[in-house]
Amino acid sequence: MTPDELRTTIPALDEVTYLNTGAHGPSPRPIVERATEFLEYHEYESPGDDGPYPAAFDAYEAVREDVAAFIGAETEEVALTQSTTDGINRIATALDWEPGDVVVRTDLEHPAGILPWRRLEREGVEVRVVESDAGRLDMDQYAEAVADAKLVCFSALTWNYGTRLPVTELADIARDAGALTVVDAVQSFGQYPVDVDDWGADVVAGAGHKWLLGPWGAGFLYVRREVAEDIEPHAVGYRGVTEPNADGLDFAPGAKRFEVGTTNPAPHVALREAIDIAERVGLDRTEEHVRDLANRFIETVPEGRLLSPHDPESGLVSFEVSDPEGTVERLKSAGVVVRTLPEPTAVRASFHNFNDESDVAALRDGLDGEW
Repeated sequence: MTPDELRTTIPALDEVTYLNTGAHGPSPRPIVERATEFLEYHEYESPGDDGPYPAAFDAYEAVREDVAAFIGAETEEVALTQSTTDGINRIATALDWEPGDVVVRTDLEHPAGILPWRRLEREGVEVRVVESDAGRLDMDQYAEAVADAKLVCFSALTWNYGTRLPVTELADIARDAGALTVVDAVQSFGQYPVDVDDWGADVVAGAGHKWLLGPWGAGFLYVRREVAEDIEPHAVGYRGVTEPNADGLDFAPGAKRFEVGTTNPAPHVALREAIDIAERVGLDRTEEHVRDLANRFIETVPEGRLLSPHDPESGLVSFEVSDPEGTVERLKSAGVVVRTLPEPTAVRASFHNFNDESDVAALRDGLDGEW
């Protein structure tokens, strides 16, 4: 499948120039149809067939296998969640925290990587924030901050600058310090190839509703096997144990223990289709296409306005205008969808594989007079 062919399958593009995949990726018809078909089977046919619970559990396991293969993990290292935020919270609430424990995050995090730790501050946990410069970290400052930390949380690809952080190096430093590494990778999956085993992180959270173009509700969580076996979740349900009706409490092996109870399988079934489409287009081709479009736009940004790297590292490009909110509204009225950012105060455009040169031109023309 080519990017042009993919574009024709996305109904949302019929009406607008969509440049906001970093927030939400509009789904192709086959992905929505996959969810609809499974939902109808699950609700209309499975009650008289094998039953809705076996149908759902078979679906969960098939999705788990596909996600594991897609991200470079073992099947038992994948838990199915609702979102990236959900996945990070399942780890944050599973650990035993004591006053004086230290969590380290960067100042580049999405609220998904901020709010769970802010909650822990009420219990006496210290949260240290490593400051950045234009989406870059000072590695010496980072190493100093994590020296006595219990957990470190950072993004693989920053949502505000579009910079790629050196995940492997950051994970190695954290491991040497004895800290658990939690990576928010939702902006990475679907943009370029990812192998979580190569990254060496302990935990990686993601979801399908951004660059994979899947529906909301299909999150996933990688937890390295040996790490998972040492954590007993505080939230427990029948999906996270080996025998729900046993007298004792025997957690399921691996990451599966972080799953809790009944959830709609349809979004995750659609995630299988989303992964298939991403692989058919080709992640290497997507990465190259995205970089080319980002480059074309960056060439038009006036000196001093660009906040993302001049040599783009992703499809996320942030830039300054005098009135971000007003600019976004004016672009929307012209049929171009982008978004504002709270920190830094800016406008962000997202270029994905279904975008083309006409989208870059539409954004450029819509910004005429804004600089």
